[in-house]
Amino acid sequence: MNAITSNIGLNHVLAAGEPAGGAALDQVAIATGAALVLSAAISWLGMGHRSGKVPYLGRAANFTERVSGLPGWAALPAALALVSLLVALLGMYWDISLHIDVGRDPGPLANPAHYLILTGLFGIFSAGYFAICLPNERPGPTAVHLVGDWYAPVGGVLIAACGAFALIGFPLDDVWHRLFGQDVTLWGPTHLMLIGGASMTLVGQAVLVVEGTRARESREHATGPSLMVRARQIALMGGLLIGLSTFQGEFDFGVPQFRFVLEPVMLAAAASVALVSARLWIGRGGALGAAAFFIAVRGAIALIVHQAFGQALPHFPVYLVEAGCVELCGLVLARRPLALGAASGLAIGTIGFAAEWGWSQIAMPIAWTPNLLPEAPIGAIIAAVAGGLVGALLGCALRGDLPKARIARTVPVVALLAIVGIFVDGLWTTGPENVQAHVTLHDVRSGPQREVRATVRIDPPQAADDPAWLNVTAWQGGGLVVDKLTPEGDGLYRTTDPIPVSGDWKATIRLQQGRQILGVPVYMPKDPAIPAPKVPAKQSFTRPFVNDHQLLQREQKQGVPGWLTTVAPLCVLVLALAFLSTLAWGLGRIGRRNAELPPLSVPRRRERPLPRPSVPTGARP
Repeated sequence: MNAITSNIGLNHVLAAGEPAGGAALDQVAIATGAALVLSAAISWLGMGHRSGKVPYLGRAANFTERVSGLPGWAALPAALALVSLLVALLGMYWDISLHIDVGRDPGPLANPAHYLILTGLFGIFSAGYFAICLPNERPGPTAVHLVGDWYAPVGGVLIAACGAFALIGFPLDDVWHRLFGQDVTLWGPTHLMLIGGASMTLVGQAVLVVEGTRARESREHATGPSLMVRARQIALMGGLLIGLSTFQGEFDFGVPQFRFVLEPVMLAAAASVALVSARLWIGRGGALGAAAFFIAVRGAIALIVHQAFGQALPHFPVYLVEAGCVELCGLVLARRPLALGAASGLAIGTIGFAAEWGWSQIAMPIAWTPNLLPEAPIGAIIAAVAGGLVGALLGCALRGDLPKARIARTVPVVALLAIVGIFVDGLWTTGPENVQAHVTLHDVRSGPQREVRATVRIDPPQAADDPAWLNVTAWQGGGLVVDKLTPEGDGLYRTTDPIPVSGDWKATIRLQQGRQILGVPVYMPKDPAIPAPKVPAKQSFTRPFVNDHQLLQREQKQGVPGWLTTVAPLCVLVLALAFLSTLAWGLGRIGRRNAELPPLSVPRRRERPLPRPSVPTGARP
């Protein structure tokens, strides 16, 4: 732990003096070399197993088969993928907390959290690759024919695709930083590739477990999942809930850079997709089990990141009320999956919204406010109903009873378009309209570790009369302070906690009201790498509100050609659509258990006729 603390301290010392673009070429070379070595190692294991010359992979698969009851080609990759995903998840939240507390990285190899992320993502890809290599016979009727007598389980293909999609995000992220600077937002396109690829691994893992369970039932004439398989199902659906909830990470830490209405929308969508699919796939109690797994894992990660590593605390929702809503709806509608999805979504968007409102008042860094009404509950209901329908189809696919192709194709497209529409509306913001802050600072501590309290008068007062949030945020100086401004009347506000305004700290007054997300700098250090001048914390000053992202994302490069800012995100979007199409293909392939399937016989090469023996001249044939 001392080594970890020392590394974090080094990051803090170096962050302001490091370049704000891509990684140094020597670090790129080291990372590339390590990736090649690891790729060669897993290739040796996998192809060695296929040839029968390397026994280690097969021995490990046999052991996991004895423990879990699933075929080794499913048991070993599923276990490896789940452990790897937990490692990557811990690394991700640690990485976010480091960026919040310290700032940008001195380099990708100088951030200890990156090692956990890369280890986890490479482990995920390896799990998919091993699942493809392990079967010595056709895993089942839905398996993918590769070459000769080599068939791969669909789940293995999906896990490998998820791991590859996420891993590609790392080099693309470095290219992104070189083109646009370090955007310092969780919702950067390449960051979403990393998060989305890792999160959707749970779908691939679930498909692999389904294929393994079917193979076991066919071989042993079993009638239901074992206790070990049931526990794995709960872990997978709880993991899916965790994965879908990572997208609201900025809200969990208290430094959102987008409108507040998007948090309840994301909560509702994540809960409805994961909990409805859990109820349908696992059965009664599945939604509550998934929520319990979510709380256990996210609670453990919060303790490790905050208590063991000493970084900013990642808060999280609990989803217990939402899980209860799904279970209650399941008592009546379990045999009507789409109706269950719609009804559960409606309950999540209303009762669940109310429950999360109350939870935000006591356990989240920024409490929900009346400014969210009525837009947020409307958006949450639409997102939850749409997510419930998607979750219902996911659950049906895992059970092997997808509805007719026309329904299975149309419903998720319409549902996803509805969610996208809500996000497009939520992302629409407007600029400042002649709003100023008259600020007076009162020293609490002077010297190199200066801390102040602030009195803030906003002009005009009505610019902040109904805010979604109004606080002073200080970050990237070795910690995080989010202090809600207390109203005194007539546009006057006061801080309650000391605000650091020295060293590498960045302190701003942040306001979100309606479609405006605004900020006023209180103190900003000089940053020659961007470059950016120092903004001093004077005893009293008047400064205009500007767009908030100009302050929180001051590392972004200016003057980037407009065509590049359009083409680059579109390229990432194309990759994401191809990735989602692959997942849809995989679910469709295993989604109809009783459908007419291709024969199990292995195609053989057409045999050439043997040459006829030569006959001597004059002899009778």
